[in-house]
Amino acid sequence: MAMPVIPEARRYTVEEVLAFPADGNRYEVVQGELLVTPAPRGKHQFVAGRLYYALRTYLVSLGLQDTVLFSPADITFGVPPREADDLVQPDIFVVHPDELSGEWLDMKRLLLVAEVVSPSSSRGDRVVKRKAYQRHGVETYWVVDADAGLVEVWHPEDERPAIVTDVLVWCWRVGAPDLRIPLPELFSPPQIRRPAP
Repeated sequence: MAMPVIPEARRYTVEEVLAFPADGNRYEVVQGELLVTPAPRGKHQFVAGRLYYALRTYLVSLGLQDTVLFSPADITFGVPPREADDLVQPDIFVVHPDELSGEWLDMKRLLLVAEVVSPSSSRGDRVVKRKAYQRHGVETYWVVDADAGLVEVWHPEDERPAIVTDVLVWCWRVGAPDLRIPLPELFSPPQIRRPAP
């Protein structure tokens, strides 16, 4: 009995993905695998906004506030789209200050990447993009899981993540003060303080 032939999955190029029409989805490609993420949930945005605010506040104290950015962003790690195998759009990322030209192509060294996991992005964030970030030498990668109340912390050489459930710590460089983000605050429900009448 002959084995069934399984067709090879369609491989995409970075140039093809960049030519997709703007339709509200986020399109990324990692070594030919297309990752499509619909518009994020509100919970995702609350957590991403708080994370961005914490990082920016910390970096302001170091005079590096413009090194923290957020998507949409077309990161190919300095490889021109025609030659690139990877195109990612990290939720939040910190780039080396020497690479702040205003052009995505100039951003080769990402010091920190944070992806806030959604049900539709879990495999892409935890497996596909994580391997790409490690391959490209991203110094620290956070997989932020608000539903589980934890953050997976990855470095390029890691085979397994450190799991953080209390306080997330990051330092821009040795000798700088630590950024400390209490996860219960990061993951708390939205709060609104109404002004007094």
